[in-house]
Amino acid sequence: MDGMEEPAQAAAPLRYPLGEPPTPGVAREIAPGVHWVCMPLPISLKWINLWLLADGDGWTIIDTGLALEESRVHWRAVFDAMLAGKPVRRVICTHMHPDHVGLAGWICRKFGAPLWMSRLEYVTCRMLVADTGREAPEDGVRFFRGAGWDEQAIAHYKARFGGFGMAVSRLPDSYHRIGDGDAIDIGGRRWCVITGAGHCPEHVCLWQEELKLFISGDQVLPRISSNVSVFPTEPDADPLTDWIRSCEKLHAGVPSDVLVLPSHNEPFHGLHERLRSLIEGHERSLERLRKRLQESPKRAVDLFGAMFARKIGPDVLGMATGETIAHMNCLIGRGLARAVRDEEGVVRYESV
Repeated sequence: MDGMEEPAQAAAPLRYPLGEPPTPGVAREIAPGVHWVCMPLPISLKWINLWLLADGDGWTIIDTGLALEESRVHWRAVFDAMLAGKPVRRVICTHMHPDHVGLAGWICRKFGAPLWMSRLEYVTCRMLVADTGREAPEDGVRFFRGAGWDEQAIAHYKARFGGFGMAVSRLPDSYHRIGDGDAIDIGGRRWCVITGAGHCPEHVCLWQEELKLFISGDQVLPRISSNVSVFPTEPDADPLTDWIRSCEKLHAGVPSDVLVLPSHNEPFHGLHERLRSLIEGHERSLERLRKRLQESPKRAVDLFGAMFARKIGPDVLGMATGETIAHMNCLIGRGLARAVRDEEGVVRYESV
């Protein structure tokens, strides 16, 4: 799922030419053969954007929504209205979060269609689904205690662990691998694959040059900044550096005049402005953290005030912790901070 996402910093105004999203269960054509579908989400983001592309004698679906019965009902309405007897030829998932891959298995089985994903996203999703129903691992408990969590927060983590697979229908046991630089023929048009990282390991974006369309998934969102977090499985990771480099890569590789089709909020013009704003916003956060560390050593939970404008409650504690540690690991990688673990396993960050 998308995580701790805060309002974006003000930048050059973006343009939203398509207006309000379509009603769930309705597909709106926004370019020749490209249809916008929305599915409701039971979280603050309210809905996810999905894409249905005419593909010769069939259709290609890009992202699927959560594995909820409500979503299945809306998809059935879209299928009845749109497919006209033509099958779904493939399902492409931009990445492994449940709101994107949740119904991929259901749709693939319904139509006998293959699942197309990047390797890291498919494998990571299979790994997380395999944790469903497991007890929380000691490595995870140690990670969050080190960040400064109290016993109540640890108990909440233990109770919620293993829920990832509850929102994902059974994945196909095989997939078609796609990667950076690939070209996919969809309906006689060449869609270029461009991958990014930071929000997830190997996020797939798709660019169609003639139509000037860029399906950005969660890699570029217009009104919110996607969660970039460190998780207990790789506590020393530096996803923020990956994220910043990915933004720079997209700025250099995709033209500024595309219509961006994001997974959340409305399609927009202003890709380059948005990418610059995202980079600058994270750099400001890093600078605030660096200054806060000059006062005294701090745990991750002590740094929330320098990271977020909102109060951090139990519902977003895990995501806020992961994003704060991601920023600290970036500072450590730049040689501007270090982490010191005390005898009780609590990590405090110091300025260098």
